[in-house]
Parts: sequence; structure tokens; C-alpha cells
Amino acid sequence: MGAFSIHRADMASLHFLIDGGEPGCPTVLLAHGACAPMDTPWMHSIIKGLAVRGFRVVRFEFAYMAARRTGGTKRPPPKIELLQAEFRAAIASLSHDGPLIIGGKSMGGRVASLISDDLHAAGRISGLLCLGYPFHPRGKPETRRTEHLADLRAPTLICQGTRDPFGTREEVSSYNLSDRIVLKWVEDGDHDLKTRKSVTRLGPEDSLMQVCAETAAWWSTLEERSTNR
Repeated sequence: MGAFSIHRADMASLHFLIDGGEPGCPTVLLAHGACAPMDTPWMHSIIKGLAVRGFRVVRFEFAYMAARRTGGTKRPPPKIELLQAEFRAAIASLSHDGPLIIGGKSMGGRVASLISDDLHAAGRISGLLCLGYPFHPRGKPETRRTEHLADLRAPTLICQGTRDPFGTREEVSSYNLSDRIVLKWVEDGDHDLKTRKSVTRLGPEDSLMQVCAETAAWWSTLEERSTNR
């Protein structure tokens, strides 16, 4: 990762990967999606793009995903309540000297969204970042995962591909979402926020850097509003 600072910190069974960051800069704590670990090429691209824009980026894995590294059969994600407890434990274990944003890819972002409001009300987090939110299961648009999003109070950025099978632009446009949620659409993006170069002339890496730039702009706006209060 070149000039980026990376290390692994062990806290009981919890492992962090930490990239970039100057003292006092905002920390982004990211969880992975349901089927892929925290160190995929996709995650590396996002982390690199956020780090060069001044964020300290921290990754962790839920216990079921970490257990896959020791062999045996692949375990599916446990109940969402257990994942929420694990995310809270990660927050409690993480040291940071600047503002904290929580979030993640797909399922990781959904879990973060479910715990974000009380953490924000307590002053423990400054925002929520969801990268490809799973608004509904694949192929089941009638089964929405949006009830809590209608009244969400934590400042939130959701970056979503217009052709995401877990929530297209047409589907999401009909949802009742809180005015605290900023939705940024990646034109032609899929669930990984990647575009088809034949359609958009943007390669997959280009679309991910677009997402990182949108994240930096969103955070800058939040900071400005906080300063002007």
C-alpha cells in the first residue's frame, strides 16, 4: 500500500486493519459484506481512496468471517442482533482521537445503520457510511430492510449503484427515507458500485474513486455545518 500506514492489532479475538490517518483526522470503521472478508481487492481500493483523502480507515471482521480463516466449512452470517453486538464491541475496542464514522459494505453497512442512532445521540459517532446498501434481499423487492431508515437521525451517506439488484434507483425512489440520508448514485453501478466501461467509459476502479470523492465531499459538508453552529 505504499506510503499508507498499515498494521494489525489484536484485541482478544478481534482484529483491526488500520490504514492512513494523521492525528485528529476522522476515522472510518468499516465492516465487510455477508460473503467476502475485510481484505478483498474491492476493500483495498476503497480504503486506498479514502486514505488519500485524509481519512484513517479501520477494518474488522465479524466472528463468523474470521472463523473461516481457520478452515472448516464456511459459516453463514448469524442473526443480525449478534452482528450488532459485535459491531458495538469493535467500536468499544477501537482507539481514535478524531471523529468516528461507522459503516461498511452491504451487510456491514446495514448492521452499522441499525446501531447508529443511539451511538450518534450519545456523541460516540459523527456519521454513517453505507457502500451498496441491501435495501431488500436479491430477487425479493417486497421484503424491505428500510423501516429504521425512515426515522434515522445520524448523518448518513449511502452510495448505491443504479442497477444494484439489492435496490435499484427506481425501487429506492419510492422508499420513505429520513432527510438525514444523502443518497449518491453511481450511474450503471452494480452492488459493488462498479460500472461497465462499455456503458459509462469508466472502469471499476474509476467508479470506486468516485465513491471515495463523494464520501470526502459529504464529510466536508458535515464538518462545515458543525463549525457554523
